Amino acid sequence: MRLVLTNDDGVEAPGLAALFRAARTCGDTLIVAPADAQSGVGHQLTTQAPLRVAALDADRFRVDGTPADCTRLALTELAPDAAWLLAGINQGGNLGADVYTSGTVAAAREAALLGRRAIALSQYIGRSRTVDWDLSARRAEHVLRLLLDRPLEPGHFWNVNLPHPDGDLDEVPIVFCGLDTRPHGVRYRREGDLFVYAGDYHARPRQAGRDVDVCFGGRIAVTRVSLETAGAER
Repeated sequence: MRLVLTNDDGVEAPGLAALFRAARTCGDTLIVAPADAQSGVGHQLTTQAPLRVAALDADRFRVDGTPADCTRLALTELAPDAAWLLAGINQGGNLGADVYTSGTVAAAREAALLGRRAIALSQYIGRSRTVDWDLSARRAEHVLRLLLDRPLEPGHFWNVNLPHPDGDLDEVPIVFCGLDTRPHGVRYRREGDLFVYAGDYHARPRQAGRDVDVCFGGRIAVTRVSLETAGAER
């Protein structure tokens, strides 16, 4: 089984390396990722300029483009025989409303739009903490082994958020849940004629049993996202 890997943090990001370690146990991997960080670009695509692609080695390509560009290029030109598109592991959560702005999620959404199966994976980072990417890779591997064998209807993709609980257990509970539909606690700090975003991601509102609540509670949140409704289903 051939797996295409991409992300929005750039081809050298530690989260992409972690995803590679998890995915290589499940199939043959090909990395097609942005040259630089593209966090928050959403579903931006490049259609009015050429895309420069550099082969870093036989199975690793750097693209001067967005995550969605990488997906399009990979699934139509570089690896049209790929069985899955895997995006991540993003450095930071992509929960609830984040799916609309995330480049990582957009990469998976683009694959679904092209009629392909896809999974977006993100690592929530607790307040004032750092990530153990080896641990993230081991947890991601458990999720991949579950989802790669699970039926996925056309027009859907999986959005996975790894939690950041205390402790180093490889396996934590996996919960299938819906997207949280509440907005962030949006706040700005005014500095003269500048408005600086001052929202607190960790204190964001949450709906019981949905992805924000599940992930912040120390469990892996798995959401099946529908293209038709731009929402999610359990």
